[in-house]
Amino acid sequence: MADDELTELLSSLEHRFWDAMVERDAAAATALSDEPTVVAGASGAAKIDRATLGAMMSSGGWTLRSYAITDLLVHRVTDDVVVVAYRVHEDLEVDGADVAFDAADASTWVRRDGTWVCALHTESILGDAYGRDRATS
Repeated sequence: MADDELTELLSSLEHRFWDAMVERDAAAATALSDEPTVVAGASGAAKIDRATLGAMMSSGGWTLRSYAITDLLVHRVTDDVVVVAYRVHEDLEVDGADVAFDAADASTWVRRDGTWVCALHTESILGDAYGRDRATS
């Protein structure tokens, strides 16, 4: 597969996952995820099986209203392993309050039996690399 085709495919997969979150489509999200998937972000790191991911997708307390992906980078590690990184703007409702932020996300996609699944996803909320933009106590 040519690099431009790979970039288009992986961009499409990332958008499908984000769309599944907006639509709260647990079946679509779990179908795109490895068993288990590793996630890392502001809440820590975890290994999440598909059943747990599906439950998280339908749990209350948050709604992803919209997202916008920019600056997408694709790195082919092997023919069956690809790393994708990008900026994302998220508009959400969390516990009844409007929340919006920008983050840097990365996913590692693995092709298993001809199907691409996400084996690792990370999210880092953007800001000063040393935390100087955070309030101190």
